[in-house]
Amino acid sequence: MTETLLVTGASGQLGRAVIRHLLDTLKVAPARIIATTRNPENLTDLAAHGVAIRTADFDDTASLASAFKGADRVLIISTGEIDIVHGKRLKQHRNAVTAARQAGVSHLLYTSMPNPEPVSPVLFAGDHYGTEQAIKESGIPYTIFRNGWYQENLFMSLPHAIASGHWYTSAADGRIAHGARDDMAAAIAAGLASDATESTTYTLTGPQAYTVAEIAALVTEVTGKPIEVVQLTDEALTEGLKAAGIPEGFAPIIVSFDTNTRSGRIGMVTDAIETLSGRKPRSLEQFLKANKAALAG
Repeated sequence: MTETLLVTGASGQLGRAVIRHLLDTLKVAPARIIATTRNPENLTDLAAHGVAIRTADFDDTASLASAFKGADRVLIISTGEIDIVHGKRLKQHRNAVTAARQAGVSHLLYTSMPNPEPVSPVLFAGDHYGTEQAIKESGIPYTIFRNGWYQENLFMSLPHAIASGHWYTSAADGRIAHGARDDMAAAIAAGLASDATESTTYTLTGPQAYTVAEIAALVTEVTGKPIEVVQLTDEALTEGLKAAGIPEGFAPIIVSFDTNTRSGRIGMVTDAIETLSGRKPRSLEQFLKANKAALAG
């Protein structure tokens, strides 16, 4: 295979991990890889390995079309511009899809989220659903990776829960199959480097789904610190987050994750990571044990 592979957002954690798997795990020649970013100075290490570095601005379709020129398979990693008022991220993603079509890209890959359809409680799900629709309307063969929640996301809630002994949630008995970011990166890299031409959607998850109470019990087992799970309404949780210093505009987004969990829309478990990458995904217990010191402060 001699196709040129392009990764956007290459200076981010997922983008870097995908490129590392392309180079180290899959032994893709550096000359076949293009890494794009708004800040090329952050990728000098990849440039030193022979990876082509290009500047790409998702707010500028012309810059994206130039960056995508000559690329055969393009991975669009969703940007971090969460703007539920003005829809900036969806505009950025549509710019990227338009640029891919203009550049004659043969296969388009995208990192989405599970079940992003309009009924999703997650407040930014529309960014992903709208992007998926734009990709399908472009006529370019595609691979959509619906990434489940990362195990690493637990760093946002667990340290405080461990320190205080209380985990406030509105997720009730809903389940989440948290997956390791690196496992998802390995699966995405394998999909990017493959010769698959058909349009496919994969949902990437960890190997087991847990309720908040079950996660808390696992954490207690690993750290020795008891955690009481306190179930709240969405409204009470929103007010509590704001009182704890979470910005008013961001608190409802966080709570929408719990609403989504409670509704059963993130509890699926798939074998897509192992199917794509050939590796068994890391369990939540392995993650907790490996990060015991960081989680417990």
